[in-house]
Parts: sequence; structure tokens; C-alpha cells
Amino acid sequence: MLQKTQFVTSAFNREGCPRWDRVEIAFAGRSNVGKSSLLNALTGKRGLARTSRTPGRTRSLNFFEAGETIALVDLPGYGYAAMSHDQAAGLANLLRDYLISRRNLVALAMLIDGRRGPEREELELAAMAAERGIDLIVIATKCDKLRAAKRAALPKLFAAVGGAPILCSAPDAEGIEQLRRVIRRYADRGMPGIAIHG
Repeated sequence: MLQKTQFVTSAFNREGCPRWDRVEIAFAGRSNVGKSSLLNALTGKRGLARTSRTPGRTRSLNFFEAGETIALVDLPGYGYAAMSHDQAAGLANLLRDYLISRRNLVALAMLIDGRRGPEREELELAAMAAERGIDLIVIATKCDKLRAAKRAALPKLFAAVGGAPILCSAPDAEGIEQLRRVIRRYADRGMPGIAIHG
């Protein structure tokens, strides 16, 4: 299913989002958290999501079809210091508007650098997910850089956003198959009042 993922469109406001009956799983995280690398590893397509040495390149909502019923959504990164105040505010509004109002959204995959743990922005995202009643999938990235003691401390470090996260590392594929299994659970899940085709 995920191996058939393909890019569909980018949206810069709510009106630009696709009108379809797919359930959406959105991926959110700081600009340097490794979101594009993880999406590429997850789908097995190296160039699907553009990676860059410069953080903060994702400035839109990027939609990808995955199989017949699911869509993955790459959300703009946050916390990028080199971005102007107006740009950062605009992206924050776009992100918030999508998370609060998008009916297709059923789960938020929140990527957090395992070396840092959740901070204010992640706590706010988790609160938004809870308020909407959507599932929260917590992912600790860059775990190949963690020593054993730090790994053991992750459940406590991540307690504020749900405890033990999925430990992932794009370079060595750690946690990728586990995350795929989580996402596949949504394949047959429809939205209230909307029929899933295919």
C-alpha cells in the first residue's frame, strides 16, 4: 500500500486542499526533525518528499495518495529561526487551520527529535489532537544517535505526550515497519457519512 504512494498536490490554504473521500494521516514536526527522510523511508521512495540541508523548506500542505483509501499529508515544519516573523505566523495559521478544521484528518503523526523530547510546540499539537478527538502517533526520530541509557529514558521524557513513542531512524530503517503497521490500520477506516471506495 505505502509503496504505491505518490504526490498529488500542495495547498497553501484550506481551499486548496483536495476534495476526496480519503482519510488523512498528517505528519508534523520541527523543521530539522527529519520529516522528509522518514516519509521517504516509510514509502520506500527516496525522492518522494524533498529533503534539504536547509531546514524549513516545506511551506505548504503536501498531499500524497497511499493505496486506495489513505492520504499522507506533509505539514510545514515549525521552529525555524531563519524564517521571518510574518512567514512563521502564516505557516502557524495554515497548520492550525488544517488541524482544527480538516474533516478527513483521522491521525496526527508527531515527529520529535529523540535527543530533545517534546517542547511547548509539541504539547500544543498534542492538545489540538486531543481536542479534535483524532489519534496521536508519537514518533521519536534520529534514534540511531541515542545511547542505550537515553533510549531507556524516552518513555519518561515523552510522558507529557503519551509515553513510549515509536523509535525511528530513517538511515537504518529502525521503527519503519512498525510505523507502517500502525498506518495500515487506517486503510479500511472511513469517515462518518462518507463512503470509502475501492
